[in-house]
Amino acid sequence: MTAPSRPPLKSIPSAPSGPRAAAQAVPGPAEGEPKGVAEGVPIAVRPDPQLGDGRYPVAWLHICAPRGAVPTATSKCLCGRDRSAVGKARVLALITDHEAHRDACPLRTPQKGRTAA
Repeated sequence: MTAPSRPPLKSIPSAPSGPRAAAQAVPGPAEGEPKGVAEGVPIAVRPDPQLGDGRYPVAWLHICAPRGAVPTATSKCLCGRDRSAVGKARVLALITDHEAHRDACPLRTPQKGRTAA
């Protein structure tokens, strides 16, 4: 007596007999058309929620004083002022000069002839 033969576990797919047309892609949204929004719903453009208090930087003082090295500093302002200093005494003098410039800067003080609203 012989045991019955088992059928193969894997089937080999048959090769296509000729060329076939490629599957067509689903058309996406047109250029400039909003994605993921229902038809007829306008997209609201909201302002930036991070509104400041109206202040913005005008002058910068950058001091670099690594331990054991010569300190340096730069003082820059939007009015065109750009100064630098090297050495402890000159850096301290530039810091004082920068503080004085804050009160005299034409961008921070009202111009002559202008009145407050």
